[in-house]
Amino acid sequence: MPKPRPPLWKILLDGLPVPAALFGFGVYLWRSTGAVFYLFNFGYIALSILAGGLVWELAPRAKKHWGRRMILILVGGYMIGYLGIAQQENMQLEGFWLYLLSGLFAGSVIHYLAAKVVGPLLFGRGWCGWMCWTVAVLDFLPWRRSPGRLPRRWGFVRHGHFLVSLGVVAVAWFVLGYRVDLADRAAELWWLLAGNVLYWGAAVALAAKLKDNRAFCKYLCPIPVILKVPARFSLMKVEGDRDRCDACGACDRVCPMDLQVSRYVAEGIRVGSTECVLCNACQNACPREALKTTTRPDAGGPEYLRERP
Repeated sequence: MPKPRPPLWKILLDGLPVPAALFGFGVYLWRSTGAVFYLFNFGYIALSILAGGLVWELAPRAKKHWGRRMILILVGGYMIGYLGIAQQENMQLEGFWLYLLSGLFAGSVIHYLAAKVVGPLLFGRGWCGWMCWTVAVLDFLPWRRSPGRLPRRWGFVRHGHFLVSLGVVAVAWFVLGYRVDLADRAAELWWLLAGNVLYWGAAVALAAKLKDNRAFCKYLCPIPVILKVPARFSLMKVEGDRDRCDACGACDRVCPMDLQVSRYVAEGIRVGSTECVLCNACQNACPREALKTTTRPDAGGPEYLRERP
């Protein structure tokens, strides 16, 4: 028997931790700097997550994915459209390095600290599942059911991409003498546009080649090199109830990141893989509602991944 839907106040309460943490960070920055922009920025993101989370919770099972897509479009679109193009902030990884070298506490530095360094200690790789502007495009491609992982060595290609990104910035800064000029941000816009054209182009081509929407996330995206470290200690992880689970494997089949979710459940441990993006696909697919997201400290666990034949 399916569990009865909890009352609306309980749904709202359960969905508050991440939006509240983001809004609290915005309040802290606003009070510390006097810039009301931080209140608007993190308030908008918090409300977008709360709204999309409500759609996920209240929609029927077949339509729940639209709640996640709603957040991807609202947050990802805001990041790339407003902060990136309208405000001409380089929100790419290269922008993060350049702003750090310039000693600027702005745009990409704040974003990376909040979403990819400190935030993952609370919500793991939730950014990859719910807010990434690259995934906002990939989510609409037709190859949603992954055929499985390539051999594990291919996961290290992203480290090469990470080093290339760092190398490009090093050459621009130390060899060519490039400097961030906040009075003339046209160059920042070109960094952003060039980076995203390359990212989206590579992501779509890789998805088509491997018949897997998330192939870019698994093998080529450099961001997990940073994200996976704090994500291991994330408070929020998927957990299964062995008494309710009948080992049907539905959770494994729908996981876009190829996790063997049922194996974690069988062993009585939370899904400790740093490849988990907390997309909730496994929870939505479970016919016995044996999976849920729990919040408590731990240091992660083994990497049980489903490789393709």
